[in-house]
Amino acid sequence: MSQQQLTFWLVTSQSYRITLQLFVADQPYKEIELTPAQHQQVPVAKHAIVNLLSISFSQALPTDTLLAYNFIFSTGEQQLSLSALLPELLYPQQKYPNFVIRKTLKQVLHGSCRKPHFDSGDGLLQVDQVIEHSINQNQERPALLMMSGDQIYADDVAGPMLVAIHQVIDLLGLHDEQWQGSVVSTSEALYKSRYCYYQRDQLLPDTRANQAVYDKLFAASKKPIFTSVNAKNHLVTLAEVMAMYFLTWSPTLWRLVDLNRHHVPAVHAATYQREAKVIAEFADGLSAVSRALAHIPSYMIFDDHDISDDWNLNRAWEEAAYHHPFSRRIIGNALIGYWLCQGWGNAPDKFLAINNKVPRYFTEQGYCQQEQLIEQLLAWQDWHYSLATEPKVIVLDTRTQRWRSERNANKPSGLMDWQSLSELQQELLNQPNVILVSPAPIYGVKMIETIQRIFTFFGFPLMVDAENWMAHSGTANVMLNIFRHPKTPPNFIILSGDVHYSFFYEVTHRFRRNDARIFQITSSGIKNQFPRRLLQILDWLNRVLYASYSPLNWFTKRRRMKVQVRKPLTKTANTLVNHSGIGLITLTSDHNVVQAQQLTTMNKRVRFADKDSSEH
Repeated sequence: MSQQQLTFWLVTSQSYRITLQLFVADQPYKEIELTPAQHQQVPVAKHAIVNLLSISFSQALPTDTLLAYNFIFSTGEQQLSLSALLPELLYPQQKYPNFVIRKTLKQVLHGSCRKPHFDSGDGLLQVDQVIEHSINQNQERPALLMMSGDQIYADDVAGPMLVAIHQVIDLLGLHDEQWQGSVVSTSEALYKSRYCYYQRDQLLPDTRANQAVYDKLFAASKKPIFTSVNAKNHLVTLAEVMAMYFLTWSPTLWRLVDLNRHHVPAVHAATYQREAKVIAEFADGLSAVSRALAHIPSYMIFDDHDISDDWNLNRAWEEAAYHHPFSRRIIGNALIGYWLCQGWGNAPDKFLAINNKVPRYFTEQGYCQQEQLIEQLLAWQDWHYSLATEPKVIVLDTRTQRWRSERNANKPSGLMDWQSLSELQQELLNQPNVILVSPAPIYGVKMIETIQRIFTFFGFPLMVDAENWMAHSGTANVMLNIFRHPKTPPNFIILSGDVHYSFFYEVTHRFRRNDARIFQITSSGIKNQFPRRLLQILDWLNRVLYASYSPLNWFTKRRRMKVQVRKPLTKTANTLVNHSGIGLITLTSDHNVVQAQQLTTMNKRVRFADKDSSEH
């Protein structure tokens, strides 16, 4: 969203002509009947059209002004209004939803990791509260919401969510598909299989020729491709992926779902009932979530769970996953879902070449040339993007441009390869300040990274999610050299997620006479947390073993960096915050001062100290 372009994503049950109405101070500002170039319709089901709206403006839209909007949906002589159809998108006393375009960023909301069946509140409800408190105060509205990965969990799905997904598939008429390489080869056979719920690992090929793939993909003791925690309900079909997105962002279809109507085997009944309670609470909050998303520019980037756990972690993972037609289809379907429901809206102009082929892939009769579309998306090199704001926002793709090890296929890949890092450096040159969005923290917790290195040394990187910037020497050295380069920005803010806890580090260069600062702010998860007792132990070990006086610091790749902890202002000595919620950063006129807090789902704000409290 910018002064020159507005982008909207919405799903309708049928095809409509759409007119966009814009208002300033409740007075008409612009009314535009959208052309096919501005309004692309993707028929993903008999009764579901994904509408991709991208409207460019020759005359710049005003900044720092509340802009209200409405859509008029027309079909034949019938006209329907968004505000009338979905009044739940409006806050009290509102006539239409509104938003603010910011050129200069002062406040940014950010977070990652929103697992519907994790037993906690939903951090996006805090976004709704922030907006409600500033609904008529455009100066107080945060500039944007940045979600840095795991917006859905395609690989870790609760039984009740999968039941809801299948009911939505029937309600909307989402299409069937066929594939190769499995004992079931159609979506219809999958849904009817007695292994459909909590037992999908049993549906993999079981011939001797495919046993190695079976072991790599689903053997729970070996950190499988399709998640170490729960491969039992991994999404498989494109219909399942699309239904998952519809149920993750909107309450509408939940009103037509009955979680008591299912065919889950009795042996899993207790698990199902436990998960159903959490899923019902999640669904109850979606009205507020959809209302919040209708009022703030939102941007996203994928991480592994949007596709599958440990996606592209190392060369061995890739060889096992992409050389088998069934696993390739599963990964490809999740990537199609990301493209349509997340990736496209970040930078619509980038995807024109793919979007022009939509009629070839999506028809009223079903999905066509699915393998060709998957091939094109797997080869796509433009998932990253940037925003022309002040500071400039650069969002990294750390999943598809990896620096793979040629010597050891089991060694973790670098999160970005040399070429993509070189392109990043060119984009950074001569920028005064930058917000860099990296799904995984660039400066992580040293104790946890050390444990990951130990497991990797003994050949078990998949057991501990050994994905961090320092795990690959080539990537680590190039990235750290970028930070040390004299023509790259003197001030970085790095926003990250992934790890299921939150922290704030301030990083400066040792042995250099400049004021360059790097603020690493991690907010995770929106609806997920690290095992509490384990994190307390790791936090304590990190404070003791990697304190400022510890010689262990000189054995890390960051030894030429001084990492100072901005401690959370709590009554404990902990440096890591383990609460579901959303991060809020505030930029001040002094570039050396960045304020950060975690808005927790318990309606408490955890502030991080403005000054460094310890060093390591």
